[in-house]
Amino acid sequence: MPANETAPPVKKKGRRARLIVLVLVLALVAGLGYGAYWSVDGVRASFPQTTGQLKVPGLTGTVEVKRDARGIPQLYADSDDDLFRAQGFVHAQDRFWEMDVRRHMTSGRLSEMFGSGQVETDAFLRTLGWRQVAQAEFDTKLSPETKKYLQAYADGVNAYLKGKSGKDLSVEHAALELSDDYRPEQWSPVDSVAWLKVMAWDLRGNMQDEIDRALMATKLSQAQIDELYPPYPFDRNKPIVEGGKVDGGKYTPQGGAAGGGTGTGTGTGSGNAVGTQTVTPTGTGTGAGTGLADNATAQGATVGLRTQLTALSDTLDKIPAILGPNGSGIGSNSWVISGKYTTTGKPLLANDPHLSPQLPSVWYQMGLHCRTASAQCQYDVAGYTFSGMPGVVIGHNADIAWGMTNLGADVTDLYLEQVKPEGYVYDNRVLPFTTREEVIKVAGGASKKITVRTTNNGPLVSDRSEELGTVGTRAPVASAAPDRGDGYAVALRWTALDPGRTMDAVFKLNRAKDFPSFRAAAAEFDVPSQNLIYADNKGASGNIGYQAPGRIPVRGQGDGRMPTPGWDSKYAWKGGKDGNTGYIPQNEMPWDSNPSRGYIVTANQAVVETGTGAGKYPYLLTTDWGYGARSQRINDLIEAKIKDGGRISTDDMRTMQMDNSSEIAALLTPMLSKIEISDPGVRAAQKLLDGWNYTQESDSAAAAYFNAVWRNILKLSFGDKMPKELRLEGSCMNVLGNGTGPADDLAKTVRECGTRDADSAQPDGGDRWFEVVRRLVKDEKSPWWSAPAKGLNNPATTTRDQLFARAMADARWELTAKLGKDQSTWSWGRLHQLTLKNQTIGTEGPGFMQWLLNRGPWNLGGGEATVNATGWNASSGYGVTWVPSMRMVVNLNELDKSRWINLTGASGHAYNAHYTDQTTMWAKGELLEWPFGKDAVEKATVDTLTLTPEGS
Repeated sequence: MPANETAPPVKKKGRRARLIVLVLVLALVAGLGYGAYWSVDGVRASFPQTTGQLKVPGLTGTVEVKRDARGIPQLYADSDDDLFRAQGFVHAQDRFWEMDVRRHMTSGRLSEMFGSGQVETDAFLRTLGWRQVAQAEFDTKLSPETKKYLQAYADGVNAYLKGKSGKDLSVEHAALELSDDYRPEQWSPVDSVAWLKVMAWDLRGNMQDEIDRALMATKLSQAQIDELYPPYPFDRNKPIVEGGKVDGGKYTPQGGAAGGGTGTGTGTGSGNAVGTQTVTPTGTGTGAGTGLADNATAQGATVGLRTQLTALSDTLDKIPAILGPNGSGIGSNSWVISGKYTTTGKPLLANDPHLSPQLPSVWYQMGLHCRTASAQCQYDVAGYTFSGMPGVVIGHNADIAWGMTNLGADVTDLYLEQVKPEGYVYDNRVLPFTTREEVIKVAGGASKKITVRTTNNGPLVSDRSEELGTVGTRAPVASAAPDRGDGYAVALRWTALDPGRTMDAVFKLNRAKDFPSFRAAAAEFDVPSQNLIYADNKGASGNIGYQAPGRIPVRGQGDGRMPTPGWDSKYAWKGGKDGNTGYIPQNEMPWDSNPSRGYIVTANQAVVETGTGAGKYPYLLTTDWGYGARSQRINDLIEAKIKDGGRISTDDMRTMQMDNSSEIAALLTPMLSKIEISDPGVRAAQKLLDGWNYTQESDSAAAAYFNAVWRNILKLSFGDKMPKELRLEGSCMNVLGNGTGPADDLAKTVRECGTRDADSAQPDGGDRWFEVVRRLVKDEKSPWWSAPAKGLNNPATTTRDQLFARAMADARWELTAKLGKDQSTWSWGRLHQLTLKNQTIGTEGPGFMQWLLNRGPWNLGGGEATVNATGWNASSGYGVTWVPSMRMVVNLNELDKSRWINLTGASGHAYNAHYTDQTTMWAKGELLEWPFGKDAVEKATVDTLTLTPEGS
């Protein structure tokens, strides 16, 4: 039988219909009539109690919850268990709707809340098996102490849920309860562990690049693809760590800085095929077209792979991206300055992770304090937490501070599998699939059953798309297998599908006192692989450091850039899937401590320069780094400040976080200004660039015009040459037929429309494209500058300046349509807007409900690959798609003078005073005071809630 749903997946309209029903019920719950007002009782019923006393089952002593004017809580307890039990209770007070939706997503159960429109998403997530992996982590990997904390946290959530109806939890829960008698189930420790899979999925590295390169191969040559993925510019943009070496099973930084041990690392393997080996599915070289079993051909593999990857990419676009969109890649900034270069005399540490804008924000600010440190109460920590998970993810304790950015390691590989009725081919043998049945319950409908099939390379993700039924008709195989792939399937190998210990690492980071204990904690941060920066307040000027943790595979053949043949063991990861072998040993992962330059910057640039020879790293981490535009700008800002004895203040760190300088504008604007323009309207727009300093302030007309020009340069040079699978959905153009259909041939023009989601369409305009264009502008007659004529006013182009002139004209008329004819009214912020959307009804509900639940827009400065990284996708428009999700600056000399801000606010309840009360300050680049010491917290407190044991 087919390995997909027993009934066809319901298309998006099913979800929309379900949401409309919920919205109508929600309107009744909220007291909305034609007068469009919310009843006080309906809205405030779910607001948390923040003063007085509440009894919480399981507490052994009292816990004080002290909230400041922004509703940010600081918790005080006498035992670890009470502290985490109270954290679960308080998270649930403010964010339980968010928590409930997320746990249904991680377990592939969104259909239980939102109906049949979520079956396809649930089926894909069940195939990945996040919940099963989380359960295995809890059962077999986590320490007894961590399990105890997770259980205490779950008990706290459940204490909050006890006896509450839907309207007591949230307006959204009230709607679900009335429309379908929905009642939340008890929270479990595994619900918290599973959240780490969301984090790992959205920070998974180059999987989308791997898909895109394979799809590009259907229209572009390998040489052209290589031009669109240039090598990292080590000569211009510094890596995080320079000059270290691996020797004797350990990594030693340049200069051999001391930093203590890392604990026990895992992994085997002596190399990772560092180099430029490329595996292609075209039937030549070492690609998937060779070594096929006897019933397949290279052409069949190529056609099958293209169809599989197109459908897989469409499926990925439908998976909720909690942390950020798939296409642009998720970035972040962090840097730390030694005390010898700061005004405080101790280190300063800054961090601003770049994630998808969420309402509420993905982060929840909180402090966790033991009144008295003891063996029973070990925590005194504050920072950014995830609602649904205990502990602090990013922040500081009394001794150290830490931050994170995405390392971007290549931790996923796609394998093209050759399948037969009885199993899959591996080294000329047919092996049986590992299978399991999953039943997806559907609110308001019949349950759906799926079969999940897994190879030794991972689960068959291609089973989860109805579109893959076309593969069999297009792949010329001699004997097709009776499944949707009809001979071919795609499996996903991913480090996060092996049980790990990241939850242990979170608690150890919270307790770390120095660099050795920090590194020991980092050694257990298995997934996602992050750049961890460090600062402490020890000694005369404190210490700074860096550690690259995480499971990063050691491959056999292949470099992870393209899908590889799953039937050939030479391409398998070394060491199998037992979670203890096949990864780079943690003791050999790069790190640094107190480098002589006095600072460390991580902003998704290359960690190290890989290869052979002195100062190069012998393992392959990835070939798909960020290209260093942000990191080098931060390096330059720091160097400019500290030269000639200058020192950096807390406010200087904040100013750097808001830097709007555009690297691509600095490169191209001088060229654009020299082009002769005859049209007076376009010439007037061109003059906006005269004297511009390349900063993208919200009120800048020059920034608006330049970014429109940049977008049109990308479209003309690259976008129109992409295969339809990468172009924006609905963007149509006439192309020559390819002979694949009965009605077209090589001479006939056909209409071809793009199919890619707005967040992942290419070219997205990120700093990879900066590097592509930087290299190409030297060749004024590159074929990439060729564009066909479009009407009388858009003649064909063959040179760089011709294409630039056409892009300038297109940009002028685009902005005239968007912003008006009078260019004195133009501004970048009017184009570049942020709207915060409720992630359920706020995204697809009727307009009036979006108006009630969503907030904005805010006009923003910044842009793609600037330090103030307000990202946008150049293929789809100028709207903000990812943002600095929070900003913090930690002052290790006086922790109470640290500063922080969140994207939204503490509350997840619409119309609560703390729903978005930090957003306007965030947009302006302002930071809030961050009290940590007991006296500072007491001074900032406006509400105190005391949680007491039952029976007290």
